Amino acid sequence: MEDWTTNPMNAVTAVVALFVIILFIWIAVLGSKLKRLRKQYTEVMGNTGITNFEDVIVEMKDGLREQAQTIQRLQTQLATVEQALPEQKSRVGVLRYNAFAEQGSDLSFSIAIVNELNDGAVLSGIHSRENTYVYAKPIEKGESPYPLTPEERKAIQTAK
Repeated sequence: MEDWTTNPMNAVTAVVALFVIILFIWIAVLGSKLKRLRKQYTEVMGNTGITNFEDVIVEMKDGLREQAQTIQRLQTQLATVEQALPEQKSRVGVLRYNAFAEQGSDLSFSIAIVNELNDGAVLSGIHSRENTYVYAKPIEKGESPYPLTPEERKAIQTAK
């Protein structure tokens, strides 16, 4: 029987066999890494149907651009609404009272409709036995060029 020291072909065969075993181990390690990489790729790509990273990045960039434009448009609309909001006559104060103590009940009224700047109008209805008279007075900064009754002032305060 010959050993590898006497026959150089046996030594070459042993080295080649060792090299093949090392290559098989290396292939197994690379296969494992490739499987892990493929799993990560599938998680990133999802079910987009896109197989190219460049397409995914371009699609994301387009989406971000559209969102930025939408945000800009919404901010412009919000600024317009915030500017117009203080001028809206949305605060209302209602006061019912008895204009004539000797008759009836609280059938007279004052309604103030103002905005944040206390600009608007006050409507008053004075009820008597035969008629109801309605008066309107403009309001600027909580005051009117016409004399305000205590009930009208209270309705304005209620609206504030």
